[in-house]
Amino acid sequence: MIELQALSMRYPLERDTVTVLQAIDLSIDRGESVAVVGPSGSGKTTLLLLLAGLEQASDGVILIDGVRLSDLDVDAMADLRRDRLGIIFQSFHLIPSLSALGNVALPLEIAGKSDARQQAREMLEKVDLGHRVQHYPTQLSGGEQQRVAIARALVHSPALLIADEPTGNLDQHTGDKVGDLLFNLHTDVGATLIMATHDQEMARRCDRILQMENGSLVEQRHNAVSA
Repeated sequence: MIELQALSMRYPLERDTVTVLQAIDLSIDRGESVAVVGPSGSGKTTLLLLLAGLEQASDGVILIDGVRLSDLDVDAMADLRRDRLGIIFQSFHLIPSLSALGNVALPLEIAGKSDARQQAREMLEKVDLGHRVQHYPTQLSGGEQQRVAIARALVHSPALLIADEPTGNLDQHTGDKVGDLLFNLHTDVGATLIMATHDQEMARRCDRILQMENGSLVEQRHNAVSA
């Protein structure tokens, strides 16, 4: 599902260059769940932004389901995100002027789905927010907002789900519940999951853990038991 070849990312400064990722080689199978762990500044978020096509690599190759991202223009990349990817951010990124229903329905409406609102309502039911469909983000708790974000990311049954610290802004109890929901829905839709996390329990539920340090992939290990 994902193939990375010598992937590198550098940012130029006034008198120097900062290397954020260096020569990452990686393969992730379809349907696999993978946790990316490491200290802050190790390159986890940058890696996910590159996979989502929200940043452009300095060097190397990214293949998503056989599609080379560098071959896509802005419109084609937007189409790929709309049709094949689901993205969950740590800070939710909900649209404040839209209700929970409107936020979840939005990607389907952009795709021209005539039943977008019905599909969105059904997905909100799956995340136990059927009673909150008309509430706006400011009227929801952090855990509820993250459940809306997960529903929005999964409503179109993406082939690849990218999650950046999905429980990072939540307390332990709420984070555990959101983690259960994320893994259950990941299994239901059959999506490949790659997730950056500091939560070791979340990481242990994945099929594989990737350890990053200073922009390099320094270790890969498979979990004996995963969710």
